[in-house]
Amino acid sequence: MEKINRKGYFKKLWLLFATFFKIGAFTFGGGYAMIPLIQREVSEKRKWITDEEILEVVAIAESTPGPIAVNSATFVGYKCCGFWGSFACTLGVVLPSFLIILAISGILELVQDLKAVKYAFMGIRAGVLALIIKALVKMYKACPKGMVSYIVMGLSFVLAAIVKIDVIIVVICCAVIGLVSSIVAERRAGK
Repeated sequence: MEKINRKGYFKKLWLLFATFFKIGAFTFGGGYAMIPLIQREVSEKRKWITDEEILEVVAIAESTPGPIAVNSATFVGYKCCGFWGSFACTLGVVLPSFLIILAISGILELVQDLKAVKYAFMGIRAGVLALIIKALVKMYKACPKGMVSYIVMGLSFVLAAIVKIDVIIVVICCAVIGLVSSIVAERRAGK
C-alpha cells in the first residue's frame, strides 16, 4: 500500500513539474500573462485547486517578494504536495526560461534588428496584453462585489496607475481596508 502511495506521489510531482514546465515554456510576458494559463491547468483541467484559491494564489504571489509566476507556482505546488510540490512547480516554471535564455543569448544580438524578429515581438506583446485582460476579467468575476470592493478597486487603480504611488503601499492599504470592512461586517451581522 505504501509503495502505491509513494508511486502516486512521485507521479503527481512529475505531473506538477511537467504542467508548470509547459506553462513556463509557452508563456510570454511574465507572470500576469501566466495567470490564465495557471488557472486553466490547475483549476479547470486538473482540479488541483479551486477558482477561489486562484484568487488567493494571485493575492499571495503579488504580496510576497519575487516574480508572480514563481510565487504562484510555489504556492500551487505546496498546496498539492507540500515542500517537494513547491520545488517541482518552481523548477518547472523557471527552467524553460533559463534554457531558452541560455540558448538564444549568443544569437539574439545578431538577429534583434531583423524586421521579422521585431514583428514577432510586436505580435507577442499584443497576445500578452490579451492574456492579461483575460486574467483581469476572470479575477473580477470571482471577486466579491459590493460598494467597498468597487471603491477599493477604483481607488487602487488611480493611486497606482495615475498618481504613481508605490504598488506595495497600495496593496497594504487594500489589505487594511479589507480587514477593517470584514470586521465591521462581522460586527453588524452579530447585532
